[in-house]
Amino acid sequence: MFGRSFKSKIILPVALVLATLTIVLAVLVSVKFLSYSDSLIDRTIHANAQSLKSHLASSKDRTRAAAVSMAANPETINAIKSRCPVEIFCVFEPAIDLYRIDFFTIADDSGVVLLRTHERDNFGDSVLNIQSFRNALEGEVSSHFDAGVVAKVSARTGAPVHDTDGSLIGVISAGVRLDTNEAVDRLKTHFDTEVTVVLGDTRIATTVIRDGRRINGTVIDNPKLIKVLTEDKREYFGNVNVAGTINKVFGIPLLDAKGEPFAAVLIGAPLSELYAESNALIRNVVIVSVVGLFIAMLVLYRVISSISEPLAMLSEGMNNIENGDLNVDIHTETWCEIGRAGKAMQKMAETIQKLITEINVAISEHEKGNTDYRLDGSVFYGDYRLLADQVMKLSNLGMTDQLTKLPNRRSFDRRLEMEWGRAIREKAPLSILMMDVDHFKAYNDAYGHQQGDVALQAVADVLSKSIGRAADFTARWGGEEFVALLPSTDSDGALYVAEKVRETIESVEILCVEKAGAKKVTISIGVNTQIPSPEDTVEKLIAGADAALYHAKKTGRNKVCSHEANT
Repeated sequence: MFGRSFKSKIILPVALVLATLTIVLAVLVSVKFLSYSDSLIDRTIHANAQSLKSHLASSKDRTRAAAVSMAANPETINAIKSRCPVEIFCVFEPAIDLYRIDFFTIADDSGVVLLRTHERDNFGDSVLNIQSFRNALEGEVSSHFDAGVVAKVSARTGAPVHDTDGSLIGVISAGVRLDTNEAVDRLKTHFDTEVTVVLGDTRIATTVIRDGRRINGTVIDNPKLIKVLTEDKREYFGNVNVAGTINKVFGIPLLDAKGEPFAAVLIGAPLSELYAESNALIRNVVIVSVVGLFIAMLVLYRVISSISEPLAMLSEGMNNIENGDLNVDIHTETWCEIGRAGKAMQKMAETIQKLITEINVAISEHEKGNTDYRLDGSVFYGDYRLLADQVMKLSNLGMTDQLTKLPNRRSFDRRLEMEWGRAIREKAPLSILMMDVDHFKAYNDAYGHQQGDVALQAVADVLSKSIGRAADFTARWGGEEFVALLPSTDSDGALYVAEKVRETIESVEILCVEKAGAKKVTISIGVNTQIPSPEDTVEKLIAGADAALYHAKKTGRNKVCSHEANT
């Protein structure tokens, strides 16, 4: 009775009084410190805003320097006159890093796009709706912010390109993009603040992350902010609700060539993060009162006793997981957070165990040569999914030729072993094509190794498209040699596929665009087909195809030869 009276009449009231005094003191100190932090934050954001303005102006200056310099470059004139996208790209692509810009867009004298360096396959459309191009077609160099077909928000300069006789032959536009995650990430690193680019009232690029994802594509629910930036054409400074968090924001409108705002850049940070230092001060105040609060903690003794057992079970489960034992069974049947923590810990262990199992299966399949196997990352979430994806990427790196993106020799050897065993069991024909690029050393010597790499990539692309059955397998054998495996394919079928590949490579006319009269690339192919038995070896299959290839090269190249026809 005395114990219960003492707890109820002395300890509990004292604990409540001390806790109240601590809270009041912490609030008073916090309010004072927050007031100081608020003014400090304002000065910091305004300073960053001035730096951002200088950065935006510098971006336009870089695009102007790039556009004007490239417009006067003789190589630019020749490339535009050629109307060849590959030649144009070879001229402009190195200049991107030189002038520290993101892209060039090149159009002819009628405003039709010949090439976009940031999206090479997107051309042929008109850009007369973009003011910088219209100005350039009229002979004027102009720099401003604008929205294009691909780059929705960018600093851009358009410049005319004249032939040696002074006639207009085309226009170029150099730009620095602001509408990508990479662009805002660079700004965040530079200014140490969150950055968001807004088009209309929608965030198209931002560094703000909620629930593990950027909030790109979300609408800004702040009519006052949008009105100030788009209608009043003024800068904005104030608080904005961003995904449930109050942020202090400075907004700068971006004006197009007509002086009209079409986008804006916002910088700022959540106030909860900016005021983090105030929490440290509050903690110091709490430490001063900890002696008094210690008495109040005695009241919690019985409560702590009631949860000690589930805590011990949870701790044991955590230790087992730390030591690599994922076969834990955590049953913390309690109403408080400990129960929920136990269930979460159990689910985490099960998820990790499942992920390990799936990874082992994926590795095993790839070791067998089944490079088509993909780990299903969609069954996981958050960092577990990222880890699953990274494991598959690492597995693929060891099985893929980095130049051509085809499977490599190691991958082919494993696939051949698998298909060889299947052909023996099913008594089915197995065909192999050994392919060699004709006169490749002479091609390299004439046009350089970089153009040689381009030729190999082009050949690999043709092979990927021409040998297209799901069961077929194409790989880079090494150097200028390629190999293809055709399961359940007889000799006639293999010869048909080989001739189709040879004709396709010859017809696409792979050649060096920088050299007049360059010789096109051709390919020689050796074909061998076997219905293997247990006594046969894969070496015999490969040797037959290699001998046929040698015969094709010896008798004139750019032809297909079968091992059966030569024996």
